[in-house]
Amino acid sequence: MMRFLDGFAPLAEQYDGFIVDLWGVIHDGISPYPGARDTLAALRAAGKRVVLLSNAPRRVSVVCEGLRAMGVADDLYDGVMTSGEYTRGLLAERSDPWFAGLGRRMLHLGAPKDYNLFEGLDLERVEDPAEADFILNTGPNLEQGEGDPAPYLPLLEACAARGLKMVCANPDLEVIRGGRRLICAGLLASLYEQKGCAVRWIGKPHPEVYGPVLRMLEVPRASVLAVGDALATDMRGAKAVGVDGCWVLGGIHQEMIGDDTALAEAEASSAGLAPVACVPSFRWAA
Repeated sequence: MMRFLDGFAPLAEQYDGFIVDLWGVIHDGISPYPGARDTLAALRAAGKRVVLLSNAPRRVSVVCEGLRAMGVADDLYDGVMTSGEYTRGLLAERSDPWFAGLGRRMLHLGAPKDYNLFEGLDLERVEDPAEADFILNTGPNLEQGEGDPAPYLPLLEACAARGLKMVCANPDLEVIRGGRRLICAGLLASLYEQKGCAVRWIGKPHPEVYGPVLRMLEVPRASVLAVGDALATDMRGAKAVGVDGCWVLGGIHQEMIGDDTALAEAEASSAGLAPVACVPSFRWAA
């Protein structure tokens, strides 16, 4: 049975390590949520370990720079991992058999702001699917729009005709940025997968990205709590790696659920998930 709490303070006493999502928990893509920085500070003051885990298709250094610009200082957490950083490692090392067979000519589906994910790697970026060995999907771009997948369908069709494998560096389907709902790489990858094409998903809820996070936390798994706003990624990911989850309702599900606790319980149950607790936002106390 999920506990519905007004603030995060009661949970802080029960766990030693916290895996905290960024978008939808700490910030909305533009500015921090009220109380989020204070909650991180309170966890640190209590001697707790905090690692931020994001499905951002960007390098950790870029994400940390963005956090600093929002006033979220480096000393408010112990470490950061992103799906983009993990993807870059796989592309660079090629020790994973799936990545070893990808080839070097890459078609990038995404925005220029995500170039940092692959800059400096032994890859050739191409525009034509006929010249590509694989697709690196980091999401939509401003030119084709961020609210509708339709403009991307012809390119996906051309890639599917070539049988290109896709690396999806952000499994999120959508995100709320400053109150606007935008599509993410995960939605485009889902459409591509529906065409019978191979997709390698990197990020929550897939367990491999949690490996470095758990190592950074340096506490027993039984004393770890994962905090996130998305059932499909954050809470399902927590379940996949055997840690408790705290569901934050103020992010991606806010529009649908609001503060309806019965509906929240039903949604989690229908998804086969059982977060130990639910909070309206990442705030220390009401």
